[in-house]
Amino acid sequence: AAASYTDSSDDETSPRDKQQKNSKGSSDFCVKNIKQAEFGRREIEIAEQEMPALMALRKRAQGEKPLAGAKIVGCTHITAQTAVLMETLGALGAQCRWAACNIYSTLNEVAAALAESGFPVFAWKGESEDDFWWCIDRCVNVEGWQPNMILDDGGDLTHWIYKKYPNMFKKIKGIVEESVTGVHRLYQLSKAGKLCVPAMNVNDSVTKQKFDNLYCCRESILDGLKRTTDMMFGGKQVVVCGYGEVGKGCCAALKAMGSIVYVTEIDPICALQACMDGFRLVKLNEVIRQVDIVITCTGNKNVVTREHLDRMKNSCIVCNMGHSNTEIDVASLRTPELTWERVRSQVDHVIWPDGKRIVLLAEGRLLNLSCSTVPTFVLSITATTQVRRLGLDQALLWGQQPLTPVSSPQALALIELYNAPEGRYKQDVYLLPKKMDEYVASLHLPTFDAHLTELTDEQAKYLGLNKNGPFKPNYYR
Repeated sequence: AAASYTDSSDDETSPRDKQQKNSKGSSDFCVKNIKQAEFGRREIEIAEQEMPALMALRKRAQGEKPLAGAKIVGCTHITAQTAVLMETLGALGAQCRWAACNIYSTLNEVAAALAESGFPVFAWKGESEDDFWWCIDRCVNVEGWQPNMILDDGGDLTHWIYKKYPNMFKKIKGIVEESVTGVHRLYQLSKAGKLCVPAMNVNDSVTKQKFDNLYCCRESILDGLKRTTDMMFGGKQVVVCGYGEVGKGCCAALKAMGSIVYVTEIDPICALQACMDGFRLVKLNEVIRQVDIVITCTGNKNVVTREHLDRMKNSCIVCNMGHSNTEIDVASLRTPELTWERVRSQVDHVIWPDGKRIVLLAEGRLLNLSCSTVPTFVLSITATTQVRRLGLDQALLWGQQPLTPVSSPQALALIELYNAPEGRYKQDVYLLPKKMDEYVASLHLPTFDAHLTELTDEQAKYLGLNKNGPFKPNYYR
């Protein structure tokens, strides 16, 4: 039996049951309300101000249309920032169809603005599980449409095409995947010998790792918690599960606010970093009874189990900052003896028979994108990296050298540069060159009025470097 559930939100007609058209008469989209397009357009325009590199890219490459002929099917968070990315892809010549990778993170007005400007977008905030897969299918399964590139965040779109449309999957030129979870799923395919398209690792490029994962989470974790719970952070005991880039960002922010922070970790190197940064390394069982907040950042499954949830103290806040909603075993809480109360949007109280309650945020899904927003500037960096991986400035960045295949078991996501000549990339997993990361970073420096030092010829020779980079070897982390 399902848990009893009180929900204050009024029941509305599903967007799937509405007949909507944009001003040009097209109905090839499914959003909450097309009439919100004007509000969404303003949000996109604000985001453009904070995304200098993408706008520069758009301006510079618009004449060349380097993505002409690209048919990109995408599954990402649909926010003002990703809208700037999508419209940039369109300006560079690509045809795009888009769905949301998270049932809560879509900004309805932004989806409406994209639909109004002619993008086939299938997404709204608060989709059901069934809606989620229906939207993905509507992106993919279209008469006369054969995508040749996939831009994915979490691997669900890739998985859907691979499972349901194997012939379509074989014709894909490359896949861009930007989450730890999706990277892991792709590697599993590769290991099983079922990967029939070239692959590269997007998540592990430095500009993605540091900016989107570390700095972005450092800024948005507090925002997500504050908006949902109005809590005070000083003196609170918090356990952060995982000390990768996301965990590091969360811990830094909470420590700065005066919280007492514990860390759990499986990797001895990350564990040692946590200790050196002044955090107490523990097992979850050791602190579960005393902590006020539990935050998962691992990309793994069942990190917080029903047993942990049973032992938490009253009013403990439980949330997830990793991509997947598998880290907290939410399914185990949907049992008859527990009562669910919807307190406000994205906030549930789960109440035990003895009256104890925990505060579950976003039903265990991504906290910052479900419950707040993320800084636009860092997304400019990530999005620029993605566009470049879709084939821009290829000669400048890659020259004629193919990338180095990776065989390590931590790997990795897939991409194929849209303009790569036949045969350059095999059915393998590839690492991205440092030169590209450095170039993306350099595009953002003018925003800070920052001035790079240039090596003299003598200094460059002494270090054995090219004056223009790359400045670090590919294996540098």
